[in-house]
Amino acid sequence: MEIPSQEIHIKIDNPRSSSNKRKTNLADAEPIVLMSVLSSLHAGYFRISLSLCSQALLWKIMVHLHSELPSMAYYLMWYLALATQVSLCLLYAFKCIFLFDMVKEEFLHYIGVNYLYAPYISCLLLLQSAPMIKPHSVLYQTLFWIFVVPVLTLDTKLYGQWFTTEKRFLSIMANPASQVSVIANLVAARGAAEMGWKECALCLFSLGMVHYLVIFVTLYQRLPGGNNFPTTLRPVFFLFFAAPATASLAWNSICGTFDTIAKMLFFLSLFIFMSLVCRPNLLKKSIKRFNVAWWAYSFPITFLALDSVQYAQEVKDHVASGLMFIFSSISVLIFFGVMLLTAANSKRLLRRDHVLWSATCPKDK
Repeated sequence: MEIPSQEIHIKIDNPRSSSNKRKTNLADAEPIVLMSVLSSLHAGYFRISLSLCSQALLWKIMVHLHSELPSMAYYLMWYLALATQVSLCLLYAFKCIFLFDMVKEEFLHYIGVNYLYAPYISCLLLLQSAPMIKPHSVLYQTLFWIFVVPVLTLDTKLYGQWFTTEKRFLSIMANPASQVSVIANLVAARGAAEMGWKECALCLFSLGMVHYLVIFVTLYQRLPGGNNFPTTLRPVFFLFFAAPATASLAWNSICGTFDTIAKMLFFLSLFIFMSLVCRPNLLKKSIKRFNVAWWAYSFPITFLALDSVQYAQEVKDHVASGLMFIFSSISVLIFFGVMLLTAANSKRLLRRDHVLWSATCPKDK
């Protein structure tokens, strides 16, 4: 006697799989990804375009002085700088539209507010290194004012707070990033001098240098602002020699020659550079993990390299030529090194910078 076998079919519904399908819908995921990128972006990312634009200016001057250098490298660098600057500006514009509260928070931050100058510095450097726009053209002059007016507006707001607002005195708010505002005025002064507007250039130069002296003396005394500076942002210490190097470059354009004042500013920047290089422990903790602040190593060195080029053209001896070769080589090597590290750590690049946003203002402590 045979007993008929029965087959039992069990159907199991997997609710997780259906929910995963709903979550992986690209139409829903794209806005989430965009908002995540915008929330992670801050004005400090314009350090990248600052480095690219300053490199483009260095290559422009070097190609003009040494015809044996490939001009194609200069054009590639300039167009790469243009593409990067446009991309960052578009992303930050979207952030201003969709996440204005975060932009406002950045404006009120004692470190973040200084990097609001960075987009305009990059634009001015991009304009000065442009291969197709002449300084005396109407387009150059129009773009110059478009980029300089926001700088002067920020100057009025920021410097005015240092003068008049009790909770935002410079002795409390000063930090190494405060020198970005000085660099903005000095780069603008060089642009005005290139157009032949000497009085405008002197005005911008004096505005930048007076505040540089005040900021430098304040930071030299190690007042509270410097003690509240996060460790991971210590590459920004390179701005200490970037400001006098930019001033030397601007004064050279104003006078038309690398005179005594320009040389004094160059030697000052060279001394501060050597002081920082001889203290590697200062930067040891900040290089343990990649951060966008590492781009602060690149553009100050490039400004110093630009000064060394102008100094070599004026002095014309073996020491000056050696300085030009050394600093130009260091500038290019550091630039490409940071670029490769950025590509290798691209996933980390767009993470939210907890150091910047969690660092409280000194007045709140």
